[in-house]
Amino acid sequence: MDFAVHRSAKNTLTQRIIAAMLAGMMAGTPAMVRAQQANPDGSFTLKVESNIVLTNVVVRDKKTGELVKGLKASDFTILENGKPQTVSTFDYQNVDAAAVLRESTTVSGKATVADLLNQNFAEKPSELKDHRLIVMFFDLSSMQPEDVDRAVEAAQDYIKKKMQPADLVALVSMDTSLSMDQDFTSDKDLLLKGVGRYNGSEGSGFANGNEGGDSSGTADDASSFTADDSEYNALNTDRELYAIREIAKSLERVDQRKSLLYFSGGLTRQGIENQASMRAATNEAVRANMAIYSVDARGLQALSPVGDASTGSLRGNAAYSGGAMQNQLNSNFSSQETLATLASDTGGKAFFDSNDFAPAFQQVQHDTEAYYILGFRSTNTARDGSYRHLTIRVNRSDVKLEYRPGYYAPADFKHQKAEDREEALMEQMRSSLPATDVAVYLEALYFRMSDNRFFVPVSLIVPGSQIPFLKNGDKDKANIDIMGQVKNAEGIVVGNVRDTVKLALDQSQQVERKNIQYTTGFTLAPGRYHLKFVVRENQTGAMGSFEADLQVPDLKKMPLKMSSIVLSSQRTPDTKKSTDPLVRDGLEWIPNVPHVFRQDQHLYFLYEIYDPTREKNGPAPPASPGLVRRPSGQVHVLTSIEFMRGGVKVYETPLVEADTVNTPDRGAVSFQFDVPLSQLKPGTYICQVNVIDDAGGSFSFPRMALMVRPAAPAAAPAKNSVASAR
Repeated sequence: MDFAVHRSAKNTLTQRIIAAMLAGMMAGTPAMVRAQQANPDGSFTLKVESNIVLTNVVVRDKKTGELVKGLKASDFTILENGKPQTVSTFDYQNVDAAAVLRESTTVSGKATVADLLNQNFAEKPSELKDHRLIVMFFDLSSMQPEDVDRAVEAAQDYIKKKMQPADLVALVSMDTSLSMDQDFTSDKDLLLKGVGRYNGSEGSGFANGNEGGDSSGTADDASSFTADDSEYNALNTDRELYAIREIAKSLERVDQRKSLLYFSGGLTRQGIENQASMRAATNEAVRANMAIYSVDARGLQALSPVGDASTGSLRGNAAYSGGAMQNQLNSNFSSQETLATLASDTGGKAFFDSNDFAPAFQQVQHDTEAYYILGFRSTNTARDGSYRHLTIRVNRSDVKLEYRPGYYAPADFKHQKAEDREEALMEQMRSSLPATDVAVYLEALYFRMSDNRFFVPVSLIVPGSQIPFLKNGDKDKANIDIMGQVKNAEGIVVGNVRDTVKLALDQSQQVERKNIQYTTGFTLAPGRYHLKFVVRENQTGAMGSFEADLQVPDLKKMPLKMSSIVLSSQRTPDTKKSTDPLVRDGLEWIPNVPHVFRQDQHLYFLYEIYDPTREKNGPAPPASPGLVRRPSGQVHVLTSIEFMRGGVKVYETPLVEADTVNTPDRGAVSFQFDVPLSQLKPGTYICQVNVIDDAGGSFSFPRMALMVRPAAPAAAPAKNSVASAR
């Protein structure tokens, strides 16, 4: 990415605003029209929204647990925050009583991702009445081939032997892109053919898509997972959660209860990742009345204390102390925790540590036997986004009810006063419900400033296509509000950010889309923290939030004390005197948040080693050729960077040695690398930073993923690789 830098004047916190120029046009998402719209005949249509709150109620006998049927709307009472509501719509779904279909029912002939994103999953929702609706979602990106085989075999067994006449099944999969492979149908042949493609037992196997656009850097099309921000989802688990959210959104207009059978090889959320995306996925599923049934396709696992053929050899005494086994157990639990949360928060169930997936299908059929659908128009017309509790009663004492306990009201931005808008921003900061109308991405780093203080720079990115600009002369103008908080482990706020950023782009710059990158910073002590940022664009009031846990390490307990590793594609001039660790020799390093680069760019690395060990006095070495005795008190730190693809090293920078502390105010040896990417082919790489404190005998080999994309057209040739310790 190329960056045009704009700075906002702030006080002690270093706060900057960066408009990042993306290569190629990006397809934006059109805004939803809610006002007058001109028709071809010259007339106008006024679109009016009428929000009906729907909730499903399962009524069972208290003693036997049997379903209670035959109730009427007059038998139910609905209270919202304790106030009675009038039941305006009432329906009873009884899939067990549905007639056996004479012919297979296919709701839609051919399904595409564009249909899904446009909420056209089911072409004729009326045809879904009195059916059990099941969406099978195969997350191929997280599963090994043997996992895919197990999931496909279980699905085939269900389709052949257990699928009921009332069952309608849809197929969705995700590898490098989201694919809607089959709309709802009861045609077993279509379904068997569809699931067979995932492991190659039918047809030519699953056809991989591309990751958010073609290799020439053009805009994303409707077959991609997202329209504007795919590169930010390319290297983390948020994309699975966004996929679940899109599936739920596409089914909102279908009133019946839906069940999502999610086959996955585990989802491990590590590092700085968006916790808001997790709640967004579960809340969207709740709004769409979709329960998630998570299935760990790895089945029953036997964890070896010393690992298996897929892992490297163990070092030290971890294999004998139990530490290695504990690490494996922790890793396995972490990969299942997200799946369990998705299930429990949406009213579904999780199925782990079993090679028999049949109970998952049986549970779905049992949970969707029969239920009542109640709808009402709330007497509270305030569009304040608050949570409203629901209480549902039946005029019988011998039954128990299962229903959704509440919902979040919609919010209106245009009619809010200034103080109300500020309160809405603060309310979103306090709310546990994530805002997801504007995509927000975040990266947090840390650098030691003194023995017990760290500077933590935080960078946020908002895709520019999501910010509506108003024409004003020869410039497009807009502004966004940013609010952020840092809380310590006790929940006490230890850092705040509140800023309004005004943006203005020349018409000449509109040829390419812009991304908005905002950077701020906090000074923190070692410990655990929670970050939350809220961004609002002030034309429509759409907001986005990002939450993450942050661990600022206690370097005193580490044998090799190291800062975060900054990956950057641009350094901009900064003539001001600053203690910001991202400003070096008059240049400010702009962190590349998604770790996505082009071949015609340079990849810059920046990191520091603190308090390296110094050589001690000792006897003179023997007179051997090539043996050099270092002076007493001198440090000796060695470092290089490797690039691996498919487990094979494809490039390594020259080895750099440092014998002095070149950043004395922080007691650090600072390293900077410049790697032109023209020598690397497009693709995803694992980058390993090798650091050895030779005098102290300590070392570290941190790894991270990055993606290289093809160069932009007519790109200038890159220079040779340069590495330096500065």
